[in-house]
Amino acid sequence: MSAGMSRHEVAQKLRTHWLGRDLHLLEQVGSTNDEAASRARAGAPHGTVVIADAQSIGRGRQGHQWYSPPGHNLYLSAILRLAMPPNAVPPLTLAAGIATCEVARCLGVPASLKWPNDVLVGGRKLAGILAEMSTRGATTEVVILGVGMNVNSTTFPQDLSRTATSLRIERGGEAMDRADVLALLLFELERWINLFVSEGAPAIVSAWKERTHFLGQRVSVKVEDKVVTGWAMDVDADGALLLGREDGTSLRVLSGEVTLPEGEP
Repeated sequence: MSAGMSRHEVAQKLRTHWLGRDLHLLEQVGSTNDEAASRARAGAPHGTVVIADAQSIGRGRQGHQWYSPPGHNLYLSAILRLAMPPNAVPPLTLAAGIATCEVARCLGVPASLKWPNDVLVGGRKLAGILAEMSTRGATTEVVILGVGMNVNSTTFPQDLSRTATSLRIERGGEAMDRADVLALLLFELERWINLFVSEGAPAIVSAWKERTHFLGQRVSVKVEDKVVTGWAMDVDADGALLLGREDGTSLRVLSGEVTLPEGEP
Protein backbone atom coordinates (compact mmCIF):
# COMPACT_ATOMS: atom_id res chain seq x y z
CA MET A 1 0.00 0.00 0.00
CA SER A 2 1.34 3.43 -0.92
CA ALA A 3 2.22 6.46 1.23
CA GLY A 4 4.12 4.41 3.77
CA MET A 5 1.31 2.33 5.29
CA SER A 6 1.75 -1.44 5.29
CA ARG A 7 -0.24 -4.26 6.84
CA HIS A 8 2.72 -5.16 9.07
CA GLU A 9 3.00 -1.59 10.36
CA VAL A 10 -0.71 -1.32 11.07
CA ALA A 11 -0.83 -4.74 12.75
CA GLN A 12 2.01 -3.71 15.08
CA LYS A 13 0.08 -0.63 16.17
CA LEU A 14 -3.32 -2.29 16.67
CA ARG A 15 -4.70 -2.37 20.21
CA THR A 16 -7.97 -4.12 19.35
CA HIS A 17 -9.10 -7.58 20.45
CA TRP A 18 -11.23 -8.53 17.45
CA LEU A 19 -11.68 -5.60 15.06
CA GLY A 20 -9.13 -5.56 12.27
CA ARG A 21 -7.29 -8.70 13.33
CA ASP A 22 -8.25 -9.99 9.87
CA LEU A 23 -6.98 -6.99 7.92
CA HIS A 24 -6.87 -6.40 4.16
CA LEU A 25 -5.04 -3.35 2.79
CA LEU A 26 -5.67 -2.77 -0.91
CA GLU A 27 -4.31 -0.23 -3.40
CA GLN A 28 -7.65 0.69 -4.99
CA VAL A 29 -11.20 -0.61 -5.01
CA GLY A 30 -14.47 0.69 -6.35
CA SER A 31 -15.90 0.90 -2.83
CA THR A 32 -14.61 -0.62 0.39
CA ASN A 33 -18.20 -1.39 1.39
CA ASP A 34 -18.70 -3.36 -1.82
CA GLU A 35 -15.39 -5.16 -1.35
CA ALA A 36 -16.20 -6.02 2.27
CA ALA A 37 -19.69 -7.22 1.28
CA SER A 38 -18.17 -9.53 -1.33
CA ARG A 39 -15.77 -10.95 1.25
CA ALA A 40 -18.61 -11.35 3.75
CA ARG A 41 -20.60 -13.39 1.22
CA ALA A 42 -17.52 -15.58 0.81
CA GLY A 43 -17.46 -16.23 4.56
CA ALA A 44 -15.09 -13.58 5.96
CA PRO A 45 -15.43 -13.53 9.76
CA HIS A 46 -16.77 -10.94 12.16
CA GLY A 47 -14.29 -8.11 12.61
CA THR A 48 -12.68 -8.36 9.17
CA VAL A 49 -11.60 -4.92 7.96
CA VAL A 50 -10.95 -3.84 4.38
CA ILE A 51 -8.90 -0.67 3.81
CA ALA A 52 -8.18 0.93 0.45
CA ASP A 53 -5.62 3.58 -0.44
CA ALA A 54 -8.14 4.95 -2.95
CA GLN A 55 -11.73 4.36 -4.08
CA SER A 56 -13.02 4.98 -7.58
CA ILE A 57 -16.69 4.98 -6.60
CA GLY A 58 -16.66 5.51 -2.84
CA ARG A 59 -20.18 5.97 -1.49
CA GLY A 60 -21.74 8.21 1.10
CA ARG A 61 -25.35 8.20 2.24
CA GLN A 62 -28.24 8.88 -0.16
CA GLY A 63 -26.11 7.88 -3.16
CA HIS A 64 -23.52 10.64 -2.79
CA GLN A 65 -19.96 9.91 -3.87
CA TRP A 66 -17.21 10.08 -1.24
CA TYR A 67 -14.11 11.95 -2.40
CA SER A 68 -11.37 9.30 -2.20
CA PRO A 69 -7.97 10.39 -3.60
CA PRO A 70 -5.00 8.05 -3.08
CA GLY A 71 -2.37 8.42 -0.39
CA HIS A 72 -4.08 10.94 1.87
CA ASN A 73 -7.04 9.67 3.86
CA LEU A 74 -8.68 6.60 5.40
CA TYR A 75 -11.36 4.56 3.63
CA LEU A 76 -12.32 1.39 5.45
CA SER A 77 -15.17 -1.05 5.93
CA ALA A 78 -15.70 -3.58 8.70
CA ILE A 79 -17.67 -6.82 8.52
CA LEU A 80 -19.90 -7.13 11.57
CA ARG A 81 -21.93 -10.22 12.33
CA LEU A 82 -24.23 -9.00 15.09
CA ALA A 83 -26.74 -11.18 16.92
CA MET A 84 -29.57 -8.65 16.92
CA PRO A 85 -32.76 -8.06 14.95
CA PRO A 86 -32.53 -5.67 11.99
CA ASN A 87 -34.61 -2.97 13.68
CA ALA A 88 -32.03 -2.77 16.50
CA VAL A 89 -29.07 -2.09 14.18
CA PRO A 90 -29.48 1.59 13.08
CA PRO A 91 -27.90 3.17 16.22
CA LEU A 92 -24.68 1.42 15.18
CA THR A 93 -24.17 4.41 12.87
CA LEU A 94 -24.28 6.73 15.89
CA ALA A 95 -21.76 4.52 17.73
CA ALA A 96 -19.37 4.70 14.78
CA GLY A 97 -19.81 8.47 14.66
CA ILE A 98 -18.91 8.75 18.34
CA ALA A 99 -15.81 6.62 17.79
CA THR A 100 -14.67 8.76 14.86
CA CYS A 101 -15.36 11.96 16.78
CA GLU A 102 -13.27 10.64 19.68
CA VAL A 103 -10.34 10.01 17.33
CA ALA A 104 -10.42 13.63 16.20
CA ARG A 105 -10.69 14.92 19.76
CA CYS A 106 -7.81 12.71 20.90
CA LEU A 107 -5.74 14.41 18.20
CA GLY A 108 -6.71 17.89 19.35
CA VAL A 109 -9.42 18.55 16.77
CA PRO A 110 -12.73 19.81 18.27
CA ALA A 111 -15.09 17.60 16.28
CA SER A 112 -18.84 17.30 16.83
CA LEU A 113 -21.62 15.11 15.46
CA LYS A 114 -24.49 15.74 13.06
CA TRP A 115 -27.32 13.23 12.83
CA PRO A 116 -27.14 10.60 11.59
CA ASN A 117 -23.66 9.99 10.24
CA ASP A 118 -21.42 13.05 9.92
CA VAL A 119 -18.43 14.18 11.95
CA LEU A 120 -17.95 17.94 11.63
CA VAL A 121 -15.41 20.57 12.59
CA GLY A 122 -16.70 24.12 12.45
CA GLY A 123 -19.52 23.02 10.17
CA ARG A 124 -17.20 21.26 7.70
CA LYS A 125 -17.27 17.51 7.20
CA LEU A 126 -14.29 15.60 8.54
CA ALA A 127 -15.71 12.09 8.30
CA GLY A 128 -18.79 10.13 7.33
CA ILE A 129 -20.30 6.75 8.16
CA LEU A 130 -22.19 4.35 5.90
CA ALA A 131 -23.73 1.20 7.38
CA GLU A 132 -25.32 -1.31 5.01
CA MET A 133 -27.19 -4.33 6.32
CA SER A 134 -27.99 -7.71 4.82
CA THR A 135 -30.85 -9.64 6.40
CA ARG A 136 -32.36 -13.07 6.17
CA GLY A 137 -35.95 -13.01 7.35
CA ALA A 138 -35.99 -11.46 10.82
CA THR A 139 -32.27 -12.04 11.30
CA THR A 140 -29.36 -9.69 10.70
CA GLU A 141 -26.95 -11.63 8.51
CA VAL A 142 -24.17 -9.05 8.28
CA VAL A 143 -23.59 -5.32 8.65
CA ILE A 144 -20.95 -3.60 6.54
CA LEU A 145 -19.79 -0.53 8.45
CA GLY A 146 -17.92 1.95 6.28
CA VAL A 147 -15.94 4.94 7.56
CA GLY A 148 -14.34 7.64 5.43
CA MET A 149 -12.08 10.06 7.30
CA ASN A 150 -10.18 12.96 5.79
CA VAL A 151 -6.70 12.76 7.27
CA ASN A 152 -4.10 14.51 5.11
CA SER A 153 -6.03 16.13 2.27
CA THR A 154 -5.31 19.86 2.04
CA THR A 155 -7.40 20.62 -1.05
CA PHE A 156 -10.80 19.42 -2.22
CA PRO A 157 -12.80 19.64 -5.44
CA GLN A 158 -14.59 22.96 -5.94
CA ASP A 159 -17.97 21.57 -4.89
CA LEU A 160 -16.49 20.42 -1.56
CA SER A 161 -14.06 23.26 -0.87
CA ARG A 162 -16.45 25.08 1.48
CA THR A 163 -17.89 22.01 3.18
CA ALA A 164 -14.99 19.58 3.79
CA THR A 165 -11.97 19.59 6.06
CA SER A 166 -9.25 17.21 7.29
CA LEU A 167 -7.22 16.47 10.39
CA ARG A 168 -4.20 18.04 8.71
CA ILE A 169 -6.04 21.27 7.93
CA GLU A 170 -7.44 21.49 11.46
CA ARG A 171 -4.00 20.85 12.96
CA GLY A 172 -2.44 23.77 11.11
CA GLY A 173 -1.00 21.79 8.22
CA GLU A 174 0.76 19.11 10.25
CA ALA A 175 0.89 15.83 8.28
CA MET A 176 -0.53 12.82 10.10
CA ASP A 177 0.73 9.24 10.15
CA ARG A 178 -2.23 7.36 8.67
CA ALA A 179 -1.24 4.09 10.36
CA ASP A 180 -1.40 5.80 13.77
CA VAL A 181 -4.79 7.33 12.96
CA LEU A 182 -6.07 4.00 11.67
CA ALA A 183 -4.98 2.11 14.78
CA LEU A 184 -6.70 4.70 16.98
CA LEU A 185 -9.85 4.61 14.84
CA LEU A 186 -10.13 0.82 15.00
CA PHE A 187 -9.58 0.93 18.78
CA GLU A 188 -12.36 3.48 19.26
CA LEU A 189 -14.71 1.68 16.87
CA GLU A 190 -14.25 -1.59 18.74
CA ARG A 191 -14.82 0.15 22.08
CA TRP A 192 -18.08 1.81 21.02
CA ILE A 193 -19.39 -1.20 19.10
CA ASN A 194 -18.78 -3.30 22.21
CA LEU A 195 -20.73 -0.77 24.29
CA PHE A 196 -23.59 -0.78 21.79
CA VAL A 197 -23.80 -4.58 21.82
CA SER A 198 -23.57 -4.86 25.62
CA GLU A 199 -25.71 -1.91 26.74
CA GLY A 200 -27.91 -1.14 23.74
CA ALA A 201 -28.98 2.02 21.99
CA PRO A 202 -29.77 4.24 25.03
CA ALA A 203 -26.13 4.30 26.15
CA ILE A 204 -25.03 5.21 22.64
CA VAL A 205 -27.66 7.91 22.18
CA SER A 206 -26.70 9.49 25.51
CA ALA A 207 -23.02 9.59 24.52
CA TRP A 208 -23.92 10.92 21.06
CA LYS A 209 -25.87 13.84 22.55
CA GLU A 210 -22.84 14.82 24.62
CA ARG A 211 -20.87 15.33 21.39
CA THR A 212 -23.32 17.30 19.26
CA HIS A 213 -24.30 20.93 18.64
CA PHE A 214 -27.00 19.69 16.30
CA LEU A 215 -30.02 19.60 18.59
CA GLY A 216 -32.15 22.73 18.71
CA GLN A 217 -31.15 23.90 15.25
CA ARG A 218 -33.43 24.54 12.33
CA VAL A 219 -32.82 21.84 9.73
CA SER A 220 -34.14 20.44 6.50
CA VAL A 221 -34.50 16.67 6.24
CA LYS A 222 -34.89 14.83 2.96
CA VAL A 223 -36.94 11.72 3.59
CA GLU A 224 -37.24 9.68 0.40
CA ASP A 225 -38.29 12.36 -2.15
CA LYS A 226 -39.77 14.85 0.29
CA VAL A 227 -37.99 17.67 2.13
CA VAL A 228 -39.33 18.55 5.58
CA THR A 229 -38.14 21.64 7.47
CA GLY A 230 -38.28 22.12 11.22
CA TRP A 231 -36.21 21.97 14.39
CA ALA A 232 -34.03 19.08 15.53
CA MET A 233 -35.74 18.54 18.86
CA ASP A 234 -34.17 15.33 20.08
CA VAL A 235 -32.76 11.92 19.21
CA ASP A 236 -34.83 9.22 20.88
CA ALA A 237 -33.67 6.08 22.67
CA ASP A 238 -33.67 4.15 19.38
CA GLY A 239 -31.53 6.73 17.59
CA ALA A 240 -34.35 8.29 15.52
CA LEU A 241 -34.49 12.06 14.99
CA LEU A 242 -37.50 13.89 16.42
CA LEU A 243 -38.23 16.84 14.15
CA GLY A 244 -40.50 19.63 15.34
CA ARG A 245 -42.48 21.18 12.50
CA GLU A 246 -43.82 24.71 12.20
CA ASP A 247 -47.43 23.57 12.57
CA GLY A 248 -46.63 22.25 16.04
CA THR A 249 -46.57 18.59 15.08
CA SER A 250 -43.49 16.38 15.27
CA LEU A 251 -42.04 13.82 12.91
CA ARG A 252 -39.95 10.79 13.87
CA VAL A 253 -37.26 10.28 11.24
CA LEU A 254 -35.48 6.93 11.10
CA SER A 255 -33.28 7.75 8.13
CA GLY A 256 -32.77 10.81 5.99
CA GLU A 257 -30.38 13.44 4.66
CA VAL A 258 -30.08 16.48 6.92
CA THR A 259 -29.08 19.96 5.79
CA LEU A 260 -28.11 22.67 8.27
CA PRO A 261 -28.38 26.40 7.63
CA GLU A 262 -25.17 27.65 5.98
CA GLY A 263 -22.53 28.55 8.54
CA GLU A 264 -23.99 26.45 11.35
CA PRO A 265 -21.68 23.97 13.17
